[in-house]
Amino acid sequence: MKKAGILNRHLSGALAELGHGDGVLVCDAGMPVPDGPRVVDLAFRAGVPSFAEVLDGLLAELVVEGATAATEVREANAECATLLDLRLPDLALVPHERLKELSAGARLIVRTGEARPYANVLLRCGVFF
Repeated sequence: MKKAGILNRHLSGALAELGHGDGVLVCDAGMPVPDGPRVVDLAFRAGVPSFAEVLDGLLAELVVEGATAATEVREANAECATLLDLRLPDLALVPHERLKELSAGARLIVRTGEARPYANVLLRCGVFF
């Protein structure tokens, strides 16, 4: 058994399969999950695990070259907006409906237990060299 990093075997395996340019949607429990992408559902109960915990864990494991979130996060979830600004300084913003469209092209969706609106971000994988 791994003693460090992400222990969830489904998530750990899915991350190992990602390549340059692949999309990873980290989403709250209310985000519609499209058919197609691989889904790792970590939601245990409302708020567990939190969006922040999952995002921080993924950012420790991935090289991210870009990220996109919903414009609506600024007004509807200021705490999440601040978190995204701190973790992803080059964050692009699009309307929520557009984010849902883009999520259909993600290779992986990681569903958190977050129960606050617009706690969603689409990460674009980079390379480590």
